[in-house]
Amino acid sequence: MERDELLAWLRLLRTEGVGGESARKLLAAFGLPESIFEQTLPALQAVVSGKQAQALQVLPDDLDAAVDQLQSWLAASPQHHVLTLADARFPAELLQMADPPLMLYVAGQLDVLHHPRRLAIVGSRNPTPQGEGNARQFARALGESGVCVVSGLALGVDGAAHTGALEAGAPTIAVVGTGLDRVYPKRHLALAHRIVASGALVSEYPLGTPPLPPHFPQRNRIIAGLSQGTLVVEAALQSGSLITARLAAEQGREVFAIPGSIHAPQARGCHALIRQGAKLVESAQDILEDLRLSTPAQAAQAKPDNDAVPPVDADGLLGAMGFDPVSLDALQARTGLPTATLQARLLELELDGHLGRLPGGLLQRVGQG
Repeated sequence: MERDELLAWLRLLRTEGVGGESARKLLAAFGLPESIFEQTLPALQAVVSGKQAQALQVLPDDLDAAVDQLQSWLAASPQHHVLTLADARFPAELLQMADPPLMLYVAGQLDVLHHPRRLAIVGSRNPTPQGEGNARQFARALGESGVCVVSGLALGVDGAAHTGALEAGAPTIAVVGTGLDRVYPKRHLALAHRIVASGALVSEYPLGTPPLPPHFPQRNRIIAGLSQGTLVVEAALQSGSLITARLAAEQGREVFAIPGSIHAPQARGCHALIRQGAKLVESAQDILEDLRLSTPAQAAQAKPDNDAVPPVDADGLLGAMGFDPVSLDALQARTGLPTATLQARLLELELDGHLGRLPGGLLQRVGQG
């Protein structure tokens, strides 16, 4: 990414009073960030509040220093990456979210963000020995079956899940609540290095961001969004793991829970999830069968020989959408487009102002398009 483009994205993210929702409105109205900052005050006020419009015309403090810092970080290793919402490599599943991150910082292997089989494993930071063992064993078994484990690098269940996946020789993704120039908790520094070697550390937070409490529930939506399902190993009734499970369910993903002792506080969250409809699981095979997550050999056998992309242009895609809200799955069935191609074309239409995103991952055509 060129410096001017990088500067424009950072400027949008750092503009005081402009959050993710307003930023997405601006992108939908004007296109890429460079175009946003070329607009007149009245044009900006037609999309966001007057106060926000005025803030957009002021350069944030230390913007050049932030760009210098990011460019230095990117140059420090070929494993350092930054993806914006407009990048074709941006994970397609996150674009279905109501509030996708505008920018992702990645340390490690970009291809794991598009791994065909991803499952989140989350749970207590203070698990029982049995719970920690379950997380490690489930992650190892899933990894041996070709699944990429997604978690949050926290103490307890998260760390055990990443470790189990690595023991299986499988990639794992850690979504963190700090800048990627920091590792939190510090005792997971060696684990983080192992994850970067074969998987990825992911954050939406700028370099230098410390471990602030609000960031961890916020990052949970990315854990859920990157995964086809979420397994809760152990969790208290009030825990971040239940937030992840709720977000997964809201995004139409499966939620699984391992039952425990009725006397263990760490099991109460799992039992509550099961009462609410989560799938009770006793083995990794239960999850593989439920999600139909095939092994790599089975996936290779099932892959069609013809990988041609159907020629669906923008007008054809809008026609396939119609004017009623439509899910990504339904639109994919109508067009026959591969997920990555479909997401890229939908993003183009969204940035051009031809479609909007609704709660529950639905899409809707805007105007006469």
